[in-house]
Amino acid sequence: MNKFMILGGSGFVGRPVCEALARLQWAVTLPTRHAKNAMALQHLPLVQVVQANVHDEAALTRLVAGHDAVVNLIAILHGDEEAFERTHVELPAKLARACQAAGVKRLVHVSALGADATDPQAPPSRYLRSKSRGEVVLQHGLLDLTVLRPSVIFGADDQFTNMFAQLQRVFPFVPLAGAHTRFQPVWVQDVAQAIVRCLQDRRTIGQTYELCGPETLSLQAIVQLCGRLAGVREGAGVPVIPMPWWVGRLQAGLMELLPGQPLMSRDNVASLQVDNVASGHHPGLSALGITASSLSGIAPGYLGHDSAQGVPTHLVDLRSR
Repeated sequence: MNKFMILGGSGFVGRPVCEALARLQWAVTLPTRHAKNAMALQHLPLVQVVQANVHDEAALTRLVAGHDAVVNLIAILHGDEEAFERTHVELPAKLARACQAAGVKRLVHVSALGADATDPQAPPSRYLRSKSRGEVVLQHGLLDLTVLRPSVIFGADDQFTNMFAQLQRVFPFVPLAGAHTRFQPVWVQDVAQAIVRCLQDRRTIGQTYELCGPETLSLQAIVQLCGRLAGVREGAGVPVIPMPWWVGRLQAGLMELLPGQPLMSRDNVASLQVDNVASGHHPGLSALGITASSLSGIAPGYLGHDSAQGVPTHLVDLRSR
């Protein structure tokens, strides 16, 4: 029986990956620091939730042993330089050493579209630069490695399209830096399927895949689509006002002062300075036999309602004043 370990398996992408592997009757080990975060997956057959700190290299080496392959999905969107380094660079380096020590060769690593392993200092944001360095340390790890670089991932539980839909229920307009930045949003289920295909097919070893949807949309068009689908202002959405970069950085800096995870950080704004679209230098979903689903085709199924569920607490407070 195939046996896989999924780092980050309780997250947005990890859940459909675990569900897909369970349907194939493959055994899955899901390490997590907080077992309650994986409660929804514990009912799946052959999924074993293990409470562990994967940043502890000795513990990670013990966990990896006995598995046929490892999938790394762990990532953060917000943080300082130290946090990005710890999560996107040091953890992959520990994982590479753990795999070597345990005799596990196969690794599928989910990076990000815009990462550049050939020039790790080139990307404009700390997020993308750390993702680039993480790819580099893995490529030096003598592993049977496949790297996946998805564009922004959407789905019913995402923090991207849902955020823009909810913001339009709170505010009369949306000020937006990077309004003209282009994206190719990719469905979470297509990303999960890509991961499974890579685990099934050894011909994907040594490859980097750019996972992108079939539509190229500006950020402004995405925001407007989310507003229409959510039925805000009788389906028209609220006005989107493009802002210069300096205003966007100022706005993000103020958001960073609010409690909880910021909706937008200055580093996120830096990422918006480059288009998030396929470079054409690497194969995509079609090379894995996957027909990509579009945002406009999938999002009506989960945005087509009028609910305040998911609005951050401080935004609800603002709306009620």
